[in-house]
Amino acid sequence: MNTIFLLLSQGWRVFATGLCFIFFGIGALCLAFIFVPLQTLTIKDKSKKEHVAQSIIQKAFLLFCQTMKFCGAIDYQFIGTEKLKSDKGCLIVANHPSLIDYVLIGSQLPQCDCLVKASIWDNFFIKGIVKAAGYIPNINPEQLLDSCSERLGSGNLLLVFPEGTRTKEQGEIALQRGASQIAVRTETDLRVIHISVSPSFLTKEKRWYQVPTVKPMFTVEVKERIVVKQFIEDACSLSLAARALNKHLNKVLFP
Repeated sequence: MNTIFLLLSQGWRVFATGLCFIFFGIGALCLAFIFVPLQTLTIKDKSKKEHVAQSIIQKAFLLFCQTMKFCGAIDYQFIGTEKLKSDKGCLIVANHPSLIDYVLIGSQLPQCDCLVKASIWDNFFIKGIVKAAGYIPNINPEQLLDSCSERLGSGNLLLVFPEGTRTKEQGEIALQRGASQIAVRTETDLRVIHISVSPSFLTKEKRWYQVPTVKPMFTVEVKERIVVKQFIEDACSLSLAARALNKHLNKVLFP
């Protein structure tokens, strides 16, 4: 009897997950071509337009997360999100175990710039949203640093996944130095967010329909704020400071 129940539950979660992703795709197109343009029609300032777009995205992400939870596809909990209210001009760094990590974090942040890989700008469903929100493409390293410095200097939050891609279930974890370089060269503190999901779901190695036998539980925990100034003062150069910071990030992101 228990086996039949588990199989039925798993089958429903496959259906619910697929339905939610269809909902996500349609919603992204509606946001890009209807809701965001209408809400920003009378706003001339580019920065204000982007902030309005990001606020709309936050509400849409929250609705998507609530829908996935209501349908029984996933469950989730947030810990320590009140810490984010005091963060201004801060780099948010998080580990990246699943496909919906950014959606979960973004659902809690009315304003959040994001560093996105180049392939996202070619995605039919998402490219309209990332352009409207003014997200920063990870293409030109020099232009990237200038754009990040400008956003952080304006008091914006900037979300970066230091791994650059979703965490592999097997093998050694390696952080790219992009987040550390940005933090050191712009002298910006970092806020650490740790995401865990049990059992694993929506990983790099698995398809969306490969759901576990029991409902996955996502835990998003807002952790310490790392003061970058100390790493800069303790190092002989900015490159060495970034290297030391990257080692520290590896410890706190993967305890």
